[in-house]
Amino acid sequence: MTIQFSPQRNPRVIIIQKLYGKLYNNEENISFPKHRFKKFIKDIVNGTIEREELINAEIDNHLNQDLKIKNMDKVFQIIIKSAIFEFLYKPNISIKIIINEYLKASNFFIDDSQTKYLNALLDKISKKIRISNE
Repeated sequence: MTIQFSPQRNPRVIIIQKLYGKLYNNEENISFPKHRFKKFIKDIVNGTIEREELINAEIDNHLNQDLKIKNMDKVFQIIIKSAIFEFLYKPNISIKIIINEYLKASNFFIDDSQTKYLNALLDKISKKIRISNE
């Protein structure tokens, strides 16, 4: 039996969508419909928005030689920022799970070559963040 992967049910897909919507309509109040991971989704979305400056500082500290975040596709930026938020503030979730879930979710927004690049960046920054925070 294969499990169908539904983008509407995937918490990380919803997180990316909510943050993308907020990026283009900053005045919008984000609503969180009923979902079995509603609290998690809400935590990540609101936390990523509230701690954006700190997340940007982490990006500058660990990835400034690899990329200029402002030059990247907006969806790509959102994925990286929300993953970094989880690396920093969800230590009970394994790095592998965070990266795998964002890679799975990213398939709905970016192409395969970008997903491979995303994987490398998330892997690199996750190691640096978790080491510096231990």
